[in-house]
Amino acid sequence: MAENVTIARPYADAAFELARGAGALGPWSEVLDRLAAVVGDAGMQACIANPNLSADRLAGLVLDVAGTLSAEQQNFVRVLVDSERLQVLPEIRDLFVVLKNGHEGVLEAKIASAFPLDAAAQASLKADLEARFKTRIDVTVTVDPELIGGVRIAIGDEVIDASVRGKLSNMAAALKN
Repeated sequence: MAENVTIARPYADAAFELARGAGALGPWSEVLDRLAAVVGDAGMQACIANPNLSADRLAGLVLDVAGTLSAEQQNFVRVLVDSERLQVLPEIRDLFVVLKNGHEGVLEAKIASAFPLDAAAQASLKADLEARFKTRIDVTVTVDPELIGGVRIAIGDEVIDASVRGKLSNMAAALKN
């Protein structure tokens, strides 16, 4: 949701600046992953929505479940709870990853494949993408049987659709003209 991203942006920027200043981009990224998973849990969502649960109690609950956090990370959670922004943690994590990758010169590729790709195929595809974009690429692979065959790759705003479904759609569009 665009509104959640707008709400999350200043928090992601603040977390990124804290992490970069401390030289702890990796640990912050891991903590935000854990926190997003904690907040995504149905039981925790019920606690977040419970008006009878005080902010201190909610923060304590999240901190207990999240595992080991630095003092700054604990403070960050308390700020989110006090601001009633805990529910946008997944968006904060996503925006943080974008900032971290930009800082490190890494692009994120989301690959959808009609069939599971083995490790060798993933490595080959990653190497080809790194050669094409001349930068390091982090790859996330999902299986989407609706593609029929082939792959669909999204890197930033660029989409490379080498799927059978994409080719069939292009042919259908050409036939309509």
